[in-house]
Amino acid sequence: MNYNEQGIRALQEERHEEAIEAFMKAIETSPEDAVAYINIGNVFAAVNDIEKAEQFFQQAIALDEKAATAYYSLANLYYNVERFEEAAKLYEKAIQYEMTGADAYYMLGKCFEQLGNDKLALPYVQRAAELNVKDEQIQVTYGIILSKLELFEEAQKVFHHVLKLNENHADAHYNLGMVYAVSTDDKASAKHHLKRAYTIEPDHMQARYIYDMIEVGEQQ
Repeated sequence: MNYNEQGIRALQEERHEEAIEAFMKAIETSPEDAVAYINIGNVFAAVNDIEKAEQFFQQAIALDEKAATAYYSLANLYYNVERFEEAAKLYEKAIQYEMTGADAYYMLGKCFEQLGNDKLALPYVQRAAELNVKDEQIQVTYGIILSKLELFEEAQKVFHHVLKLNENHADAHYNLGMVYAVSTDDKASAKHHLKRAYTIEPDHMQARYIYDMIEVGEQQ
């Protein structure tokens, strides 16, 4: 087992000091290898030492300007401290250098959503949803963005898909109930899904509030 492998195992077991020690030995052994810098950056990110994590990710990029994982890890670091514009540029770099899984597209879309640009977020979250059709979080986010853009028929399909994956997904029920409430006359379906949401999660007060509002409207 080499130093990087030792460090990864220690990081997985949350033995952070041992992970740092192993990755530092990996850097001493191969100082031009970007991987160890990325790994040690991930350790510092895990313990919320933003400054040191940033330094190691930037060192990795300086060594290998096509290190997609370094861009992605640094982007995550910036996203978590709400530096969304910088994070978006880095996720774009990660995708440019062939990080082709759903996560980079999803996080890029989330950056644009956080920046208030749902139209720009949509194609990236849609791509993520296509790449990972079973990821409930990605699918729900995709449905929410469709809803915010008033693409209600498409959103309805997405939320139904999530409920096929997990019939007890409270947020999918809530958002599907909202789609029915605002875009159709099918108040029964709206109430059904809103009630399912607060039955699954009793503290889902917004679902209960909207349900009650629909009932009041029906009685008038």
